[in-house]
Amino acid sequence: MLSPTLTIQNKDFSYPVFIASNCLRDHSLWSSLISQQQVFIVSDENVAPLYLEKFSNALTNKQITHTILACGEKSKNLTQFANIIDHLAENNYARDCLIVGLGGGVVTDLAGFVAACYMRGVDFIQIPTSLLAQVDAAIGGKTAVNHPQAKNLIGCFYQPKAVIIDTNTLTTLDERNFRAGLAEVIKMAVSFDENLFGYLEQQMAQLLERNQKVLQYIIQRCCELKANIVTQDEKEQGLRSLLNFGHTYGHALEKIDNYQRYLHGEAVAIGMVIAAELSVKDKLLSVSEQQRLVHLIASAGLPTQIPSTLNQTELNKSLLLDKKIKNGKLSMVLLKKIGQARSTIIKN
Repeated sequence: MLSPTLTIQNKDFSYPVFIASNCLRDHSLWSSLISQQQVFIVSDENVAPLYLEKFSNALTNKQITHTILACGEKSKNLTQFANIIDHLAENNYARDCLIVGLGGGVVTDLAGFVAACYMRGVDFIQIPTSLLAQVDAAIGGKTAVNHPQAKNLIGCFYQPKAVIIDTNTLTTLDERNFRAGLAEVIKMAVSFDENLFGYLEQQMAQLLERNQKVLQYIIQRCCELKANIVTQDEKEQGLRSLLNFGHTYGHALEKIDNYQRYLHGEAVAIGMVIAAELSVKDKLLSVSEQQRLVHLIASAGLPTQIPSTLNQTELNKSLLLDKKIKNGKLSMVLLKKIGQARSTIIKN
């Protein structure tokens, strides 16, 4: 049977992360991980036709039902949450059931939030199929849905039973979403690992060609970095907040455009550029390192500028609902140098 690539240790329990190619079809893996008879799968319109049947066939003698979401952030809401809860209740899913998130970050966020709330908590497994979810969203136990006023405003910390990353799923990911996932890879590198940042500078062409060796390395390294952080700070009381580099303005950009213009990673890319500019203004980051970051983001095919048509008033209004505001002050993650992020109060 496939062995865990790494283990994430939390205060109360630990769980394995598996990273391998074609593990969705590994019957021995699933028989060892899933003892529950009732399994409910959350997926979306892009992923379900490709992988839902393959995964379901790997489970034998189970009661399996599913829901298939429309793609995109608009599906991550309380209405969809309530629909899934209704389905679970109407089909007599018990407290010993299992929820599975099979898809990108929207799917894994919503599936985790359902699992956290149904009967005050049931087991769930994350199977992230997008690069963004594999290196970030599915790791660490953040679950949430969006509110009309702000992204991820309703949610909780709730850890999965396991995370299974099948790198082969990235071969079917469309180009735009693949590049959007690279934003989270760059974020991890520029925030915590200067060596990984240099590796990305050298290997970006291979990465864009989806070289399996390069992909396997960067996914595992990002998961190791995040595991180290969430082990020390599960509920974002300090260190874990540094994972939000680029997200303050990124979330605001997503919200004011009603999740229409930018994918999450694209908005985070612009947010990183803004944060780097602020880091230079605060005399934390050198101009040369700022330029290295902007160049790497651009080389990944990601946006680096806020459009001139943006409504600045709406952007500032959206920032006021950022979850990092405490005592009326917004804490934003800036850079001291490549590989070293820090939190700074920037607004009263």
